[in-house]
Amino acid sequence: MPRNLSAWIDLTVHLVIMLVLIGLLYPYNRALAFAAFVLWLVLAFFAHERCVDRKKRFEDYCKNVVGSFNETVHYALKNLPQAILIVNEDGQLEWCNKRTRDYAEKNPENGMQISEFWPGLFNEKIFTTDGEYIFPSGDKFFKVRHTILKPKGDYQTLTALYVQEITSHEKLKIEYLNSRTVIIYAQIDNYDEITQGLSEAEKTSLMLSVNETLDTWINSLSGFMRKVSEDLYVIVLERRKLDKAMSEKFDILDKMRQLSGKNKLPVTLSMGVAIANKPSVEQSLTELGVEAQKGLDLALGRGGDQVAMKIDGKSQFFGGRAKAVEKHTRVKARVVAHAIREAMENADEIFIMGHHNEDFDCFGAAIGVSVMARIMKKPFHIVLSDMNEGIDKLVDIIKSKPEYEDIFIKSSELVTGSSIAPLLFVVDTHIPYLVAAPSLLERISHVIVIDHHRRSENFIKNPLMVYLEPSSSSASELVTELLMYFDDEVNMSRFDATALYSGIVVDTKHFAVQAGARTFDAASYLRRSGADPVVVREIFKSDYETTVALALAKARSEYYEGGFIISYIDKVIPNVQVIAAQTADGLLKIENVRMSIVCFQLKSDIVGISARSTGELNVQVICEKFGGGGHQNVAGAQVKNGNLMEIKAQIIDIAKKYIEDADKDDLKAS
Repeated sequence: MPRNLSAWIDLTVHLVIMLVLIGLLYPYNRALAFAAFVLWLVLAFFAHERCVDRKKRFEDYCKNVVGSFNETVHYALKNLPQAILIVNEDGQLEWCNKRTRDYAEKNPENGMQISEFWPGLFNEKIFTTDGEYIFPSGDKFFKVRHTILKPKGDYQTLTALYVQEITSHEKLKIEYLNSRTVIIYAQIDNYDEITQGLSEAEKTSLMLSVNETLDTWINSLSGFMRKVSEDLYVIVLERRKLDKAMSEKFDILDKMRQLSGKNKLPVTLSMGVAIANKPSVEQSLTELGVEAQKGLDLALGRGGDQVAMKIDGKSQFFGGRAKAVEKHTRVKARVVAHAIREAMENADEIFIMGHHNEDFDCFGAAIGVSVMARIMKKPFHIVLSDMNEGIDKLVDIIKSKPEYEDIFIKSSELVTGSSIAPLLFVVDTHIPYLVAAPSLLERISHVIVIDHHRRSENFIKNPLMVYLEPSSSSASELVTELLMYFDDEVNMSRFDATALYSGIVVDTKHFAVQAGARTFDAASYLRRSGADPVVVREIFKSDYETTVALALAKARSEYYEGGFIISYIDKVIPNVQVIAAQTADGLLKIENVRMSIVCFQLKSDIVGISARSTGELNVQVICEKFGGGGHQNVAGAQVKNGNLMEIKAQIIDIAKKYIEDADKDDLKAS
């Protein structure tokens, strides 16, 4: 209507101007003016009729189209090939179109809860923000876009859901992911040990059994395998077959342990798995091979007999139940000792530190490395954390000797150094956030790690050298072996040898746990160097308060079926970490106990965990759930901002489930 009105006004202006011109012409030529006036009348009549006709057609348009618009829109919404739902803040249906009834599990009615007629559709996010998500329903997949509707006034806020079936796309995506390439590096991690002393015929027979067992497993997964060396295999699978192996918890590890040669040592296998998760244009087979090698290194660093892989950015481990096998030769120790000597020659200052809240093993290993630095005549410092009450007796004894003057530095006292080429040793740990002074890791680029704990996912970045032996009893044992090959004449003082000896004694529980032939060799070497068992016995003595706290912790213990016992210390007391460790050791001596765990209040905002095992169960797996780690037999963790009793309850649930699964696996293997 406004457009027609505007056209008539424009025409009227033109007609008026034309009429004025005709009036001006009249005095000069009446005949011509009269003819022009007649023509003007015809034009005026035509313009009027034209405007009337346009107005009539516009009115017809409004009646036929605009008048039925709401009905047209309603019809389109109801018959769209996409489900549309309007729900209120209570999750009740306000309106839906016809397609919703075709998709939903039940016939929807106004006022029904979404979960009543279409359970998978419900998602709490739809009431808080706009977005989209995908959900399965039966054998179909649906994509939901949700938008919050905010009407004017005091009307209730509603949410619109637009649901589209995407089954074919999702099934193609699943098929794509299931068919992705998986590369596995598998290695017999104790090849030298299982073949030692065997004749060629016996070795061939044993390896034939190993190859047949592996081949049978690979064929069951429709995979491809090739042997690339005496103890190393490369395996290629599809992702769907890897999922099958994971569901079976890589039972190939148990089958391999049933194989043994004449020396009765079981065969153990380690695997590093790499999965092609990225599009093929971004991830080459070369990258997969590197990732598989890293996984194998991680599995071997954790003691072997396990599978390591990374899925969706998170590391997962299977197995790890066999005890790490002690190496019969010290070839690696000799090679590492020579490499450490070269690294020290190129350094102008040496720093040595262990983990936070040092124990006797950590301190003993640090003292052992300081002996190497003295041999090389290099300036050195041992960095201690601000909390190390457990070793205060030994520290006080050593500090009183002139040769140890000014070598100890508290982590809080560290200042920016002036060394051009400093070298840092990290002993008895490899986890960055557990070291005594994390700032040193940032300041010093050349780092040497010496540790006996099973390798965890968190590792010091780009170390210059790593000497990690999970089969060793302690870091002090490793350092002692290095000293044997470091120099032709190693003149240790009585206190150096005693510190190293105390570390071995503590971690082996007086040579009762994880003490192999090399452990006794190291202890014998230290005794010959002047280690004093009397001093060790004196520093291990506890005061009356500690003895009472130890007895109370043992009295609080709870025993569970399967050989699991747990206790707790709910107050922050002096030497609580030592008391917890001693409690766990003591509880392990109880008949039928296979695993003992003590959780304790380390600080007001930190809960500690100390775990022990007889060797049948792997307590490292338990502690890793709480961000810790350690050995199969000895492990620990620290949880920040945790509630002691809640963590205790979690430990009980995890341990009971782990023991149940472990016993089932043992039953299958037998």
